[in-house]
Amino acid sequence: MSTKEHPFDVYRTQVEPALISKLEEFELFGYDKVTEAELWEFLTKKRWKRVNEERKLHEIVNDILSLNVSDYISYATIEAFKSSDNLFSEEGKESYKALFGK
Repeated sequence: MSTKEHPFDVYRTQVEPALISKLEEFELFGYDKVTEAELWEFLTKKRWKRVNEERKLHEIVNDILSLNVSDYISYATIEAFKSSDNLFSEEGKESYKALFGK
């Protein structure tokens, strides 16, 4: 996770119920390995990459609740490819298993 603060980090505790709800939805689709920190990292790095205007709390909650599982999985897959030098190494195989549970 990055050490750089995001402008929406101040809302993290307030939107925690929405994050938990979204994680429960992920579990229903079989993605029970995703953590709250990983989901928040996705939101700050991808969904809210460029924050140009002040956003209201309800807009941030809406962003969380409208997130598709496939959006997160696509992001996680790309990040895994970026961080893995060789997918065929033991580390790459372990990352694949952790990501896809296979």
